Amino acid sequence: MDPAVKKELIHYLSGFLTPHRLEKMQSILNSRTRYLTVVLEDIYQSHNASAVLRSCECFGMQDVHIIENQNTYEVNPEVALGASKWLTIQKYNRKVFNTPACLEKLRANGYRLVAATPHKDDCLLEDLALDQKTALLFGTEMQGLSAEAIRMADGFVKIPMQGFTESFNISVSVAICLYHLSTKLRSTAQNWQLFEAEKNDLLLDWIKASIKNPDLLVSRFLKTHPGS
Repeated sequence: MDPAVKKELIHYLSGFLTPHRLEKMQSILNSRTRYLTVVLEDIYQSHNASAVLRSCECFGMQDVHIIENQNTYEVNPEVALGASKWLTIQKYNRKVFNTPACLEKLRANGYRLVAATPHKDDCLLEDLALDQKTALLFGTEMQGLSAEAIRMADGFVKIPMQGFTESFNISVSVAICLYHLSTKLRSTAQNWQLFEAEKNDLLLDWIKASIKNPDLLVSRFLKTHPGS
C-alpha cells in the first residue's frame, strides 16, 4: 500500500478509537525496538513460554523468534495477558530442525547472536556490549540450547548468581536480561528506535486488532481509494 494512502487509512481507522487509546499506542511505539530481539529454541513449557512473551512486550521488544524443532510453542492466555497481540512473532517450523534457518536469517539482517548460557567464553550480563543489533538466544531449562545454536553463536552471556542453584527458569532469565539490556540500550546513543515506516505498519496492525470489524472498515475505505 502506498505510504500516503496508509497514513490516510490509519487516520480513518483511528476515528474508531478513543483519543486516549490512540495516544497510548503512539507513545508505546516510540519506546519499541528491534535493536534487541529474543530467540526461543524449542520451548515447550506453556507457562514459561507465555511469561516470556509478556516480558518481551513489557520491556519494549517488538520481535520474538520462535524455533519449533521437537516442540510446539503453546501460549497460555491467562499468563500472556494478550501480549502476543502487540508483538511480531516469527515462527520457524517448516523443517525437522529449524535452528540454522532462524539464526542465518538474523545474522543476514545484521544481528549478533548471543547465547544466554554458561560457556568458557561467556561474559557477565552487565559487560555485554550493545554496539550492534543483538539477538538473545534461550533454550529449554532441561536441555538448554542445541549444539548447533551454541556453534553458531557469536558470543555468550550469563547472569551472575550468588546462590547454590545453577540457573533461573527461562522466563525469569529473559526478564532479567531484558530489564538490564533495555535499560542500558535506552541510555546509549545507539539508534534503537523503529523507523517511521515500521511505526506506521505496527500502528495500523494495532488499531485493526483493537476495533470491531476491521476488515469491513478497511474494505469500505479502499473502495474510495481505487488502485491503492
